[in-house]
Amino acid sequence: MTKENLQKAGKSGMIFPSTQRNCEEFLNLSSMPAWAKESILELVENENWEELNDRFYKNLNFGTGGMRGRTIGKTITKQELGGKSSKETPKHAAVGTNTLNEFTILKATKALYQYVEEWLSTAGALEQPRLVVAYDVRHFSSDFCKSVATAWENMGGYAMIFDGPRSTPQLSYSVRNRFAHAGVVITASHNPFHDNGFKAYFQDGGQLVSPHAQKVVEYYNNIELDEILPWLKEEGSLDQFNVLGKEDDLSYGAVLEDAVYSPDLLKDHSPKIVFSPIHGTGAISSVPSLLDHGVEVVTVKLQNQFDPNFTSVKSPNPENKEALSLAISEAKKTKSEVVIASDPDCDRIGVALRHEKDFVCLSGNQIACLLAEYRLISLKSKQILKPENKDGFTLLKTFVTTPMLEKISNDHGIGYVNTPTGFKWMAQKLSQYEERAALGVREKEGIGIDFDTTDLFTRIDILSRYSKYVALAAEESYGYLPLDLVRDKDGNAASLAVAEALSYLQSINVKPLDFLNKLYLKYGFHYEKTENIYFEGAEGSEKIQKIMSSLRKSLGKDLNGIAVSKVKDFSESGLLDEEDQPLEKENFLMISLENGFTVAIRPSGTEPKIKFYLFGESIPNSQNLPETKKSIISQVNELGAYLVEDANRRATS
Repeated sequence: MTKENLQKAGKSGMIFPSTQRNCEEFLNLSSMPAWAKESILELVENENWEELNDRFYKNLNFGTGGMRGRTIGKTITKQELGGKSSKETPKHAAVGTNTLNEFTILKATKALYQYVEEWLSTAGALEQPRLVVAYDVRHFSSDFCKSVATAWENMGGYAMIFDGPRSTPQLSYSVRNRFAHAGVVITASHNPFHDNGFKAYFQDGGQLVSPHAQKVVEYYNNIELDEILPWLKEEGSLDQFNVLGKEDDLSYGAVLEDAVYSPDLLKDHSPKIVFSPIHGTGAISSVPSLLDHGVEVVTVKLQNQFDPNFTSVKSPNPENKEALSLAISEAKKTKSEVVIASDPDCDRIGVALRHEKDFVCLSGNQIACLLAEYRLISLKSKQILKPENKDGFTLLKTFVTTPMLEKISNDHGIGYVNTPTGFKWMAQKLSQYEERAALGVREKEGIGIDFDTTDLFTRIDILSRYSKYVALAAEESYGYLPLDLVRDKDGNAASLAVAEALSYLQSINVKPLDFLNKLYLKYGFHYEKTENIYFEGAEGSEKIQKIMSSLRKSLGKDLNGIAVSKVKDFSESGLLDEEDQPLEKENFLMISLENGFTVAIRPSGTEPKIKFYLFGESIPNSQNLPETKKSIISQVNELGAYLVEDANRRATS
């Protein structure tokens, strides 16, 4: 009778045709676990059509950060809960084709394995596919890690895992350090507690990019459920896996040293820092590294405990001041000057600075500018960056990161490159620069070079002579990479780099906020704001597509009365970056306005939202910086309110 109700719901339009089709596939498979079938039937019996649509209307796909999705449904079925309390990890993840669960994890693992096997075969390499798997503190993360490793070895590969949670950047490094062909980290970064994810990495330590990503997606879409169902029954203890040892942690810790240009600055002038991992992996490497450099560090005890529910915050996102509130309170108690907080997988950090009696949270763009300016000053002071070799240095940033970084690059005489959103594109650039330098050394000097075993300043010299050395890679969403042996944004390395930059300012007796104001006078005041509009579930996805389609068809000649001067549509072919390299197509619009402001619009690849990035700026050398700030901020806020209202109208019209 319940199956008949499912069919009736499909005929009456209560569920999408794709929802009905995907549900019936699960129900009709004889090898499908009973708990999964009973969970679906419970939702049907309760006529919870919205939940069914959200779980089954499509297949979970790869976005800019791999796969992310709900692993705990809005409604948890009795079978999924398995008699546990609502605060515990349920017995099973939310069943569905559009949720992050045992089924989608195993399909993704098989797809990645199949592609790696194909890639090795095409290259003529007779090697066993090697994989490193890491995981954070989220619900099901440890279980999913073991599932991935078990499935990989069932297919004939060799899998390595850690003995507990580790940060995402450590996974990136370990793929290279262990000569693996691929890597996986189970995390949903800063997403809400009910989400989890599957980030896939390739042999260079960077997240999958084209053509690799598309190939994995093709394999994923062609895998049938009954191919992976036998693996669901397999459970393993840590003893049966190839567990990475203490030497791997020490190796990664040693690499973090390369984030620091002047260790003595940290030792002699570092401000007192409060660090919070916000219940995640951040303190595993960041705190020891800071302490090793002589930094006085205070941790937030409550948030220094692993907690998949992130119970002390509304959201484990260091972009939000609320997530830093406990750390700020601790800083006030301990008379600390700086707060640094990392997200659960420690690839991003937020920073707050003491200002009079309170703390000011820096934006991701402000942190990036502070880091970039200091690091270029430092390279010049060490006579590493000189007029005769400036073409060998560059900054990497995404299109939606502040254009102030471009002005900093120009002022110091070095290059910059804008990439699509997603740190993987900057990682790709790093790999290309390294390959070009290795080729140059081989052709001109007749020797090979292993960059991973070459000291920092020798690497800088070689890269800047034969290719490009990246002084900093940064994105507005609080992700920074101040070293080149990791190929993803690194909150551990960024913590060290921020501490060093602040130590420099303390050594010259300049307050960080005064330093930023000097930059605004020099480069013009830059103010950025992001408006996020969330559209949950199946209907939400359609609304986001509708907004983008409407903007392309009928943008209009102005935005809130400001004339549109140029529109750049990144879904079109033929676009090039600053190095004349082709850009990957993406669902992204960039609108330039006559007053010098810019608006960028893109659906998130990892969350159910559409993002509006607003960039306002003034001319340099403002006569009255406070008034200039007030004017630019007001204009950006007004434009943001207009765009949100306009987007909601387009979503429903």
